[in-house]
Amino acid sequence: MFISVDGIDGAGKSTQLDLLEKWLVSQGKAVSRFRDPGATQLGEAVREILLHREEIPLSMRSEMLLYMAARAQLVEEQIRPALASGKTVVCDRYLLANVVYQGSAGGLDIEDIWQVGQIATGSLRPDITIVFDLDTSIALQRVGSGQDRLEKRGFKYFQAVRQGFLNQINRASDNSIVIDAAPAPEVVHQKVIDYLTKLLFAQIVDYSFNASSTDSCNHPET
Repeated sequence: MFISVDGIDGAGKSTQLDLLEKWLVSQGKAVSRFRDPGATQLGEAVREILLHREEIPLSMRSEMLLYMAARAQLVEEQIRPALASGKTVVCDRYLLANVVYQGSAGGLDIEDIWQVGQIATGSLRPDITIVFDLDTSIALQRVGSGQDRLEKRGFKYFQAVRQGFLNQINRASDNSIVIDAAPAPEVVHQKVIDYLTKLLFAQIVDYSFNASSTDSCNHPET
């Protein structure tokens, strides 16, 4: 199972990732957690350039392609091997973030970004995408003064980021949910658990139904 977690900066994503990882482990899951960009030597180097090397000018298109390069390495070096070994992968951001930050808010063509992303990831999509949503003003207050290159782009940019997540989330995965990040962390976490439990139970029930149907076809009543 591959779960991607995303949302506007300041929505409490890191806290929810910690809680989600602990919950999955408590359910007996072997979990591999990654961040995008990051989690590989290339990814961490690219992350440093993208977020902290502000003396290096970056066009929006160059920025988008650097994210894609880091993600391509992440998929091949980390995510695919983890999935192949039966682990549950939890990823802090994925392709949806690229679409939203450089497309919806950055002005690049959204369809182009989805297409480049399909190539970069080898068409690997998360099974589940969770987006934490929060009023833009509150989110920027939470971010405070410790801002990276992207976080310094201001209210208008992040308003477009927030709307982009709401507009594009259904294209990220077959299963996706937007969760209000305004309540206390434990309340938000419970919403995550409720959604995942309901989704996984539904898949088990669906599998059982299909298995029963197949069995009936193979063994008709006489």
